[in-house]
Amino acid sequence: MAKVGIVMGSDSDMPVMSKAADILEQFGIEYEMTIISAHREPDVFFEWAKNAEDRGIKVIIAGAGKAAHLPGMCAALFKMPVIGIPMKTSDLGGVDSLYSIVQMPSGVPVATVAINGGMNAGILAAQILATSDDTLLEKVKKYAEQMKEEVVAKDARLKETGYKNY
Repeated sequence: MAKVGIVMGSDSDMPVMSKAADILEQFGIEYEMTIISAHREPDVFFEWAKNAEDRGIKVIIAGAGKAAHLPGMCAALFKMPVIGIPMKTSDLGGVDSLYSIVQMPSGVPVATVAINGGMNAGILAAQILATSDDTLLEKVKKYAEQMKEEVVAKDARLKETGYKNY
């Protein structure tokens, strides 16, 4: 099966990025996870991104805060889908990261999820891979059905107990 590359600029991003990894594991998708600073070790980053395809990577999930160059630089070097996760920052709450990732120039797209949206990044990566993998597509559909069933069960509980006893 195809692999997903998960990259972050700092270990402080791990709580968010681990949510992407958890979802990929749930779908049975292989991934590699690494910490690379595009600014502090550009030579290491360039080698990692340039060789991702050779390692079987089909989608990259890149998380970054503040200047948030990591997702865009991945997209510049890796010609398959890149999903950017803007990290919540103490300075501007992650809006700086969001703007940096979402405002890519024409021809270098980065799919962008919500600030700290690790879980959705993992789901989106699975959906991308599912376009050419029927077994994975069935897992994605089953996951969506389970989410629906959870909402239906919560509504039933609300109706049974009332909102004050919920």
